[in-house]
Amino acid sequence: QVKIILGSSLGAFFGVFFVVASCIFLFKKKQESGDFDEFSVDQVPGTSIRFSYEELRAMTNNFNDKLGEGGFGSVFQGILNDGTKVAVKRLNGFGQVKKSYLAEVETIGSIHHVNLVRLIGFCAEKSYRLLIYEYMSNGSLDTWIFQRHQQQTLGWQSRKKIIMDIAKGLTYLHEECRQKIFHLDIKPQNILLDEYFNAKISDFGLSKLIDKDQSQVVTMMRGTPGYLAPEWLRSIITEKVDVYSFGVVVLEMLCGRKNLDRSQPEEDMHLLDLFKRKAEEERLLDIVDKYNDDMQTHRAEVVEKMRVAVWCLQSDFSRRPSMSVVVKVLEGSVDVQSNLDYSFTTPVAPGAITVAGHQEDHIGAATPLFASTLSGPR
Repeated sequence: QVKIILGSSLGAFFGVFFVVASCIFLFKKKQESGDFDEFSVDQVPGTSIRFSYEELRAMTNNFNDKLGEGGFGSVFQGILNDGTKVAVKRLNGFGQVKKSYLAEVETIGSIHHVNLVRLIGFCAEKSYRLLIYEYMSNGSLDTWIFQRHQQQTLGWQSRKKIIMDIAKGLTYLHEECRQKIFHLDIKPQNILLDEYFNAKISDFGLSKLIDKDQSQVVTMMRGTPGYLAPEWLRSIITEKVDVYSFGVVVLEMLCGRKNLDRSQPEEDMHLLDLFKRKAEEERLLDIVDKYNDDMQTHRAEVVEKMRVAVWCLQSDFSRRPSMSVVVKVLEGSVDVQSNLDYSFTTPVAPGAITVAGHQEDHIGAATPLFASTLSGPR
C-alpha cells in the first residue's frame, strides 16, 4: 500500500510538473511569436522589400564578401537578381538591437534624399536581423582623407562638393523630414561615397526622432569621442550636436588628419587644440593638408572654409548656425558670423568603457550619461 501511495504521489507530481512545464514552454513560444509578429510587413512603412534569410545567403555567397564592421554587426556585399550590387548589414545579438532595428527600417525606409544612403530592404526571420542598403562603391570618407601616400586622393573641388553634400543631407534630416531627426554620430566613417564621389550620410537608424515642435531632447545616448559636442556633458541635446560634429569633420577634411592623431607630437595630437593655437599665431596655412598638392594650391580658399568649421564648433550651441544656414554660407549667399570664439570645448575622456563589443573612451567620469551607443559605420 505504501508503494501504491508513493507511486500515486510521484505520478501526480510528475503530472503537475509536465503541465506547468508545458504552460511555460507554450507561453515562451507565444511571446517569441509575438516578438516576431511585430516585424510583419504591413507594420513597416516605406517601400522597403522584405527578404528571406535564404535569399540573402544566396545573394551574398553565404556572407563571404565582407565589406567591413559596423557597430552592431558586419557588412557584406550582395547582388540582387537584377544584377544590382547591395550592402547587406547582418546585426549581431537580438535583444540589444531589436528597437534599433525597427527604428532603422521604419525611419530609413520612408526617407529618400540624394545625400542619404537608401534602405532597399530588410530581413526579420527567427532571430536573424538584416538590412539591405544601396552599395556605395567608394566606401567611407575616412579611407580617402586619413590614408596617406595612396595613389588616388581627393582634391579640393571634390572635398568642397562632399562638404556641401553632408550639409544638405543634415539639413534634410533636421528641417525637411516629417519628424526632425538628429543623427547623433556624424563622423567620416558614416559618410559614404558612390562611384561619382557623391557623399551620402549613413547610419542614422538609432537617431532620436523628435517632433517638429520640440527644440531639444534630454537623452542618455552618446556618439563617438572626438566628435561629441560639449553639451553632451549636460545631457541636453539639440540638432546642434550634429552641427558641431559636422564642424569637426570639415576640419579633418581641410587638414587631412584625424581629430585625434597619436602619431603627432603631444602638443599637436588634438586637432582642435592645434587649430586654436595656429589661429592665434595667424598661421592657419600651416595645417592645410600637407600631403595633397591640390589642397596646397588652394590653401587660401581652404583657410577661408575653416571659418565655417569654427562657426559650427562654437562651445555655446545657441551660437552655432543651423545646417540650412551652413548650406547658404557654402553657396556664398550668407557670410560667416563675426566675433567667433576659438576656445573650443571637447568632453574629456578619463576612463574607458566597453560598448557593443567595442572599447571606446568614456565621455567623462561625473556625467549622468549611460553606456548606450550608436551603431558604427556601414
